[in-house]
Amino acid sequence: MTTQEITSTNNAQRVSATATDQYTLPQILGIWAIVTLPMVLLAWVAPPIVIPYVPLHPGVTYWLLLIVGMMWQFVVALAITYRELGTLRWSAIRQRTWLQTPRDPKTDQPNPKLYWWLIPPLLFNALAGMVLAGYLDAPMGWLFPTLKPPFEMSQLITPDFQGQWWLFGVVLVSHLFNYFLGEAFLWHGVLLPKMQGVFGKYDWVANAVIFGFYHLHKPWALPSVIVTNLAYSWPARRFRSNWMAIIVHGVEGIPGLVITLAVILGLM
Repeated sequence: MTTQEITSTNNAQRVSATATDQYTLPQILGIWAIVTLPMVLLAWVAPPIVIPYVPLHPGVTYWLLLIVGMMWQFVVALAITYRELGTLRWSAIRQRTWLQTPRDPKTDQPNPKLYWWLIPPLLFNALAGMVLAGYLDAPMGWLFPTLKPPFEMSQLITPDFQGQWWLFGVVLVSHLFNYFLGEAFLWHGVLLPKMQGVFGKYDWVANAVIFGFYHLHKPWALPSVIVTNLAYSWPARRFRSNWMAIIVHGVEGIPGLVITLAVILGLM
């Protein structure tokens, strides 16, 4: 066996062994805290300090601060992955974070036809996120009537941004780190595969709840966020494919792209 083959075999064994190791509850909560607390600071503390000194629309500044928080998740996810695997090779990361074709729960064989199972989560996500969200989040309004977001993103829908194509770049970067490199990478790629040791067969439910409470930067929507998170974590766990969570979560970003284009083109 050549040196290259030995190295490849050792790396594969290391990845396989790492994949079977499970996080403890303190480790899970520690990862939650290390990404949640900075996001809370960026969403609630930083805006009134930074906005007066930045020559941008307040909503854009607020948006950029949130993007920084999502980028931080990517950094944390990479750091954890490198510490566990000792490498950042795509083949190792892909296996560790379930960036793979959905696998049959019975045979553990990859099967692209399993992507059809995305239809129920997509429908559930639409139902919970658009139809039931107001009802799910109503208790938060009753409990915290004065709680309001630092800035309403709807205020960005203004003729001032007509022809401002750089704004489309901002939304693309935001979506990249929201639906792939940031949240999806950390919560369903790094965390979800390692939560079964603590939560057993309900690890996907626990993941949805913990991921939901990461959204303390928008606490008024916590109930609906937690419920919609189930549509991401269930298919990812069931079929051991983070792509399924990425697709269901990413569909949410399509309206944002359309609205941004409409604003830039002067259609809104």
